Amino acid sequence: QVQLVESGGGLVQAGGSLSLSCAASGSILSTNIMGWYRQAPGKQRELIATITSGGSTNYADSVKGRFTISRDNGKRTVYLLMNSLKPEDTAVYYCNADLIPFGGVRLISYWGQGTQVTVSS
Repeated sequence: QVQLVESGGGLVQAGGSLSLSCAASGSILSTNIMGWYRQAPGKQRELIATITSGGSTNYADSVKGRFTISRDNGKRTVYLLMNSLKPEDTAVYYCNADLIPFGGVRLISYWGQGTQVTVSS
C-alpha cells in the first residue's frame, strides 16, 4: 500500500523559516511529479510548487522567491524549504505525488495527511 508521510511544520514567527518533507513508501514502480499544496481555513486548496523527476520546478506567484522545492528520487522524498514566512502562509500543507504503484500501468495521485504551518505576526 502506497503512503505519503509528511513531517515538519509547526509554529514560527513572521520572517522565519520552516522545512517540510514528504516520503512516499510502499510498493512503487515509479514516481513522476511531486508537489506541495496548502489550504487555509475557508479557502480552497491551492498549488504551491511542483517538481518533476528531472528536477524541473514550478511555483505559485505567492511563494516564488521565498519557497524552494526539491526532491531525492532515491528516497522518493520531496522537500519544501519555506523562508521569509508571512502570516498569510498559515495553512495546512499537503504533499502530492503522481506515481505508478508496483504492478500498475497508470499514474495515480496520492496525498499526504497534511501538516499545519502557523505563522504568527
